[in-house]
Amino acid sequence: MGSCHIAHDCKIGNNNIFANNTLLAGHVMVEDYVHTAGAIVVHQFCHVGSFSFIGGGAVVSQDVPKYMMVSGERAELRGLNLEGLRRRGFTVTEIRSLRTAYQKIFMRVSANPMGFEDRLDKVEQDEELGLVPAVSSMIQSIRGSFAENRRGICKFRQWTGS
Repeated sequence: MGSCHIAHDCKIGNNNIFANNTLLAGHVMVEDYVHTAGAIVVHQFCHVGSFSFIGGGAVVSQDVPKYMMVSGERAELRGLNLEGLRRRGFTVTEIRSLRTAYQKIFMRVSANPMGFEDRLDKVEQDEELGLVPAVSSMIQSIRGSFAENRRGICKFRQWTGS
């Protein structure tokens, strides 16, 4: 759409929708089927995963993992891009598995004091979730964001159930 800016050395996948005033700094990588709302900014060297959604006015300064929805002045994870997944033909079973994995990784309950890396390992080793390709892809996307010379993922709120 209008007034978008894609800076030098960006890599843009297929079937993306960039709303008005989407600004991508240099060396940003955007995978496939990403949707942005208006007036968003993505910091240089960030990676935006497939099927993700960036809410209007967001400033993205860290990676957005696959299938995630982020928003806010300093973008935070807000959950899965459920509507985008439905529209792209993900099955109910795949979406349910992604939702369960997301909850186990990001919604730590106070009764479960496991660290972030331990929660990722637990989901990866889960008998059911570990066999779902979309879940494996999401975990790989998260782990890749912590690789050398990467920025980590957008912040997420710890959920305590209260």
